Amino acid sequence: TLAVALAPGDCRVLSGKTRELQGPPSFPYIPGGDCCGVVVQTQEDEKYFKPGDVVAARFTVAPRDAMAEYARISATVCEKVDTSKISPEEAAALASASAAVCLSDYVKPNERILVLGASGGVGSHFVQLARERGASYICGVSSSPAHLLSLGCDDAIDYTEQNVFESTKFQEEQFDSIYDLACGGWPQLVDAVRNNTPSIVKSARMGGRFISLTPDSPTFEGHSLWSLLSLFLFLSLFRAVSSQLFTRKTLPIFSSAACLPDTREIMTRTLDLAQAGKYKAVIDNVYPFTTEGVRSAFHVVESRHGKGKVVVKIADL
Repeated sequence: TLAVALAPGDCRVLSGKTRELQGPPSFPYIPGGDCCGVVVQTQEDEKYFKPGDVVAARFTVAPRDAMAEYARISATVCEKVDTSKISPEEAAALASASAAVCLSDYVKPNERILVLGASGGVGSHFVQLARERGASYICGVSSSPAHLLSLGCDDAIDYTEQNVFESTKFQEEQFDSIYDLACGGWPQLVDAVRNNTPSIVKSARMGGRFISLTPDSPTFEGHSLWSLLSLFLFLSLFRAVSSQLFTRKTLPIFSSAACLPDTREIMTRTLDLAQAGKYKAVIDNVYPFTTEGVRSAFHVVESRHGKGKVVVKIADL
């Protein structure tokens, strides 16, 4: 292993809040699931990868095993890395942010979009890809507006100083779509509309959309399959149906984009776009593979205030 990029799921697994379904399965436990490294050994029937290849991989069932000298990875969500164009640390960050590529498929040409949580690990990459996909106006919400402007956003809102849902500017010039990467945006939008505050996004009848990648709370618990289905499936279905049938005149159509495909295609697209210079890996910091370094990296991810991906460097190439 050369580098590991951390994600909120790594913190959740260590917290034990979803242990029955995501682990840790046993102790000692090795965290981390999104990584870059050099292939040492493959399965006997493997034809694409060979020892010596530098690859980037994303976790599948649960984030585990990566933060060590050697890691087990799935070949299904793995792709070769051109290290002449991107570093191992960048490759690990891109693998961990591959959800941004999936989310960019929702972007329509010439639409005005608002991105909640735009400076995070996924958001920092998504705003770049949204421009590549043809969005005409991108506004990001974060506590670091300068960081968002440097990534190409047309406007940036500091949520510690301004509630974007009460912005008179955007009430007059509505967004076509809102992308929620921060948790809790839909309840805020619903409350604003219920309080007769003019909406900052077009209604479903006018083609408005609200796409969510997260649940309402970043620190959710799920100790059974039913509890997670209620959180991710049933609630999303209720909101999607209600927004199309009952609130079409006031609220946008709700969609959930929480699932990532477990296929190599998404990793291939993620790396190809970066290696072609279409967007760049955004890294908050690279931490050393020491006790203090790993702890510091986890603290930043847990704080939810990182600017881009948090990476731990395991070894030199």
